[in-house]
Amino acid sequence: MGFRPYIYKLAREIGLSGSVSNTSEGVRVEIQGSSQQHKTFDARLIPEAPPLSKIISTTSEDLPPTEDGVFTIIASYDDISVSTLISPDVKVCKDCYHELFDPKNRRFHYPFINCTNCGPRYTIIENIPYDRPYTSMKHFPLCLECKAEYEDPENRRFHAQPNACQICGPQVWLCDGGGTTIETENPIQGAIDFLAQGHILAIKGLGGFHLAVDAKNKNSIARLRKSKGRDEKPFALMVRNMIVARRLVHLTQNEAASLDSVQAPIVLAKKQVDLDLAPNLAPGNDRLGIMLPYTPLHHLLFSGSLDILVMTSANFSEEPICIDNAEALVRLSGMADHFLLHNRDIYLRSDDSVVIEMDGKLRPIRRSRGFAPAPIFLKEKGPSVLAVGAELKNIIAISSEDKVFLSQHIGDLENLEAFDFFQMTIEHLQCIFKIKPELIMHDLHPGYLSTKWATEQALPVHGVQHHHAHLASCMLENGLNKPVIGIIMDGTGFGSDGTIWGGEFLIGDLSGFQREAYFDPMPLPGGEAAIKAPWRIGLSYLHQTFGSKLPDIPSLRHRDTGSIIQMIEQSINSPLTSSCGRLFDAVAALSGGRQEIRYEAQAAIEFMQLANNDLGSDYSIFEVIEKNGQSIISISNIIVQLVSRINSGKSVTALSQWFHHSLIKTFVALAIILHKKSNINEIVLSGGVFQNHLLFEGLVQALISENFQVFTHHQVPTNDGGIALGQVAIGQEILNYPHG
Repeated sequence: MGFRPYIYKLAREIGLSGSVSNTSEGVRVEIQGSSQQHKTFDARLIPEAPPLSKIISTTSEDLPPTEDGVFTIIASYDDISVSTLISPDVKVCKDCYHELFDPKNRRFHYPFINCTNCGPRYTIIENIPYDRPYTSMKHFPLCLECKAEYEDPENRRFHAQPNACQICGPQVWLCDGGGTTIETENPIQGAIDFLAQGHILAIKGLGGFHLAVDAKNKNSIARLRKSKGRDEKPFALMVRNMIVARRLVHLTQNEAASLDSVQAPIVLAKKQVDLDLAPNLAPGNDRLGIMLPYTPLHHLLFSGSLDILVMTSANFSEEPICIDNAEALVRLSGMADHFLLHNRDIYLRSDDSVVIEMDGKLRPIRRSRGFAPAPIFLKEKGPSVLAVGAELKNIIAISSEDKVFLSQHIGDLENLEAFDFFQMTIEHLQCIFKIKPELIMHDLHPGYLSTKWATEQALPVHGVQHHHAHLASCMLENGLNKPVIGIIMDGTGFGSDGTIWGGEFLIGDLSGFQREAYFDPMPLPGGEAAIKAPWRIGLSYLHQTFGSKLPDIPSLRHRDTGSIIQMIEQSINSPLTSSCGRLFDAVAALSGGRQEIRYEAQAAIEFMQLANNDLGSDYSIFEVIEKNGQSIISISNIIVQLVSRINSGKSVTALSQWFHHSLIKTFVALAIILHKKSNINEIVLSGGVFQNHLLFEGLVQALISENFQVFTHHQVPTNDGGIALGQVAIGQEILNYPHG
């Protein structure tokens, strides 16, 4: 990340002698000079540091003078801590961008331009130490000019491992759908022309392939949806610059800063009105996922007439993103009309990261490219633990001393390709960070592939209840170590009692938890089939409330309900669930919202958006039943009140506002009860349901108004992408206090 050359130049500019080196504990700087020179160095050290560096702490000590004479850079050794060496992949910097479009520069229009302040890192590392022979750049010997830059401490390309140019570096070319090379002097211009003609292009990028089309061409987008198996889920966009982004979405200061940050994630922002985009781009959604070009190749694609492209991961639905040329030509055959390929290998796939602003803070939905493998820092050093995460939105984590390294987004472990990626990522992280874990942590669910993998290893293993891991994740992220109240709301989590949990109030810490309150468990007729057809869940909740005398609900009038009711009554494939996510599905479907979904949480998302960002004035505090020392939120009470409002002619907007408002009021009422019971004032919020900004923001403010201290996620996702962090925290607690 250019820290040693930065120190070298700073020290020489001030007139100091001494040295800078990487050590097992970080960067060691030895400076010798006058008292004023020392003060100048201290004053400039942090403010002028390279953009990729992150100085966590500094310590200093006085040393006796020596005869240094000059300031030097001391070479690294293989046994140093690699945690100080590996940066995430980051977007092209301003200096390289200007060179890219400078006709007088020798790297003019070179699509792999980079320096110590930008470019690929994590995705090209094969092994350690992080030197060129251990990266995918080993196939490209440096030319004389690039080698001179690489060896010059005064040059910003000093020890930039991906350094290259047109003469010695990777090259790009264009293929047709069958893999035959298209002869052209300018492959990128050829790609631009194909996109403008409505073709679908597979483009090899930084962490994998994208499928790209013109965002204004509805026919091309329809073809892409069909071939990718993605019927309605919104597509992400890449736009030329911030000016174009502001044409499409409203950007807050935080959102604009994130969009233009070195991580360059996809930012989910509110749509502008009357957009000149294809109507099938993001149907039924009031937000767009926007990102800016983050590689030189991307910037060159926007050097023509196009300024908005669909840029989605190149895979069939639920499969890992493609990274290899040969693999892409096979897997994407029939999806892409043409391929824009290059010969710099990607060793580790990495999807684009996704963030959203809620309650004034940017929060990750998917933590991947640009962030991984940057660590989460702990208050104290602890034992090494490997956590293999959950089944969905899988991320793995591994700890070393006072750091937890999180992998990039792996995805849903529902197929062999994803499981292979999962295993490779575990091996890779242990290798590049030289970590040998003492314990493996996994989810309690015995059917998860991550659980099965963990239990087959030679190391000690320990299972963690899903929602306890959510609670621990939020605790660790916020540096909490005393018992808290956890409001954990998600779609699915294997419970300690063998049922499906998902609407839980816990009191606990890293060492354990008590389940204090939850939604009344309801049958899920058909299991996974019901999740994809929320009307089934609505029917189930209705039947549990009213029995055989079902009320006349417009959304169910033309449904054949007999077979579903029979499943429920005979307990055929109808597991019980306390899931808040499933409750949202049921209420949305009964209210007249989405009856069948095409992507995860579609019914709940659309139901939230129907509230028009307003909680309204109508609300209920749902009935709570005390049973065996636990508080059970009555689903029947919710359904009775919902049906009453449906029958009185309330609009779906009014129903959405009422439901969100009522959940907030009920959650606060329960929090007050648990506070009185435990005298705990700290509350953590976690689980995928809290990606619902209307519920999340309303609940945070309502809890604060009752004088609770509220802690939330902002470094890892609140969804299952944060589970591994919680598993690590619990694992370290087990190792530190084995008899606790």
